Amino acid sequence: MDSVQEYVDSIAPRHRSLFDLVSGLILEEFPQASVALSYGMPTYRAERRRLHIGVWQHGVSIYGWGTDRDGGFSSRHPALISGKATIRLRSTDMADVTDHELRALIRAALKP
Repeated sequence: MDSVQEYVDSIAPRHRSLFDLVSGLILEEFPQASVALSYGMPTYRAERRRLHIGVWQHGVSIYGWGTDRDGGFSSRHPALISGKATIRLRSTDMADVTDHELRALIRAALKP
């Protein structure tokens, strides 16, 4: 967990609130999830499922969900999909993305 905390502590202030939002929603939906650094970013694991949350220059990216396990997120927000199973969120995107939609994505991606 120390490496995860080091990662979180190094997040630029302009992206920290967005990271905290996504991380907080994951842990609210799956309080039993373990968190470890994997592929250089925090990875939330619930049983065999995983979500990776990375912070980049643009904002926050979410990896590890499948198009069949996204709670309809990609069909509602196709412009936020970048490559295979990557969601790129900027703070400005959050005006159009609700917590409810992120929760649906998280539940679909991490449910056993």
